[in-house]
Amino acid sequence: MTRTIAAFDFDGTISKRDTFVPFLARVAGPARFASACASAGLLGARRRLPLQERDRVKAHLIAQLLGGRAEHDLRVAGERYARDLLTGDRLRPDVVARVHEHQRAGHSTVIVSASLVHYLEPIARELTMDGVIGVELESIDGILTGRLARPNVRAEEKALRLREWLGAPTDEVIVHAYGNSSGDHALLEMSQQGWWFGKPAKVPPGARPFRPGTPLS
Repeated sequence: MTRTIAAFDFDGTISKRDTFVPFLARVAGPARFASACASAGLLGARRRLPLQERDRVKAHLIAQLLGGRAEHDLRVAGERYARDLLTGDRLRPDVVARVHEHQRAGHSTVIVSASLVHYLEPIARELTMDGVIGVELESIDGILTGRLARPNVRAEEKALRLREWLGAPTDEVIVHAYGNSSGDHALLEMSQQGWWFGKPAKVPPGARPFRPGTPLS
């Protein structure tokens, strides 16, 4: 039996823009957020951070802004943030429609994102998606340590985690993947149908630019 999976990046693919940094700013408040950015060397930086540097900065911001908080409180904040994203014209209607198109075709749908599960899970639930692969935070006795529970869900980690989510390959699996950045290349490469939302000049090998109305196959 053949299974078909549609795996969607979130920031810049389902959402119109980055959602992780605004969430941190909202949870921490402007003064504390600015201080954490300054200590990470972000203020005044004009260069695009390389992949490894972005992972380091992300870990630093999480440690500074979320460490010591109650896991429950962050879940509550994530639920509120998810509602704002869902009702505030911050998701791409064409991609949400694509999610539902896959669902009508009987395909499983999953978010594979470097954003936090705390707000991705409520969004996936509202869109009736089958799962979320996102950034999970370490918690001890209900308190966040400020560390990631697993590596950042970017680049090769996206493909690794999706294979893990798929489980033992007892069936033939067809993967549709949707992404918009270099962090999605490995996800697109493992798919049979790769769809690109990034700059037209940077379409990765094997992927195709997505256009609304493009058939699933």
